[in-house]
Amino acid sequence: MVQQIVLATGNAGKLREFQQMLGAQNIEFITQRSLGVDDADETGLSFVENAIIKARHACSISGLPSMADDSGLEVDALKGQPGIYSARYAGVGASDAENNSKLLKELANVPEAQRKARFQCVIVFMRYAEDPMPYICQGTWEGRILFEAQGENGFGYDPLFFVPTHDCASAQLDPSIKNSISHRGQALRALLPHWEKLSGSIA
Repeated sequence: MVQQIVLATGNAGKLREFQQMLGAQNIEFITQRSLGVDDADETGLSFVENAIIKARHACSISGLPSMADDSGLEVDALKGQPGIYSARYAGVGASDAENNSKLLKELANVPEAQRKARFQCVIVFMRYAEDPMPYICQGTWEGRILFEAQGENGFGYDPLFFVPTHDCASAQLDPSIKNSISHRGQALRALLPHWEKLSGSIA
């Protein structure tokens, strides 16, 4: 039986990665945008808080189970910024290119050894809007920020995120390789061993 789940995002890149990684679990992801659900107000001060807010919002309006991802980039030289504001670092509605441009500007005088950074991802699965115990999983991907964009794959800050283990930017990785090592891939793999129990508890 295919389980329909609302994915609380309008980000096409995230939808694609969720489908690639969880497609074999008999899950049909429906974006909240396709159901006319507007974006939740991300008023939390952490990735966990915002992921819960987004999942609960999608559940409440759609009446379906939901999954929400809140992720972002932490740069040590910027004291953890852009963090939870990664998607709107250059302003509300900013494009990936605009966010990347601002990041490069902020790090213009920072040497390579001090450009350490990591992607963080928190994924929340919520069975219903009043779910008192949503399932939360997390992943972290270490790297550093390049001096210029490289690669054409991925989205967001992928062209600027250097992956030491593969000696290239995230945007230069084949999607299947990225999914196997990324912050989102780690978080989703933490969910998989519990999926049968979680999906079976949906009323």
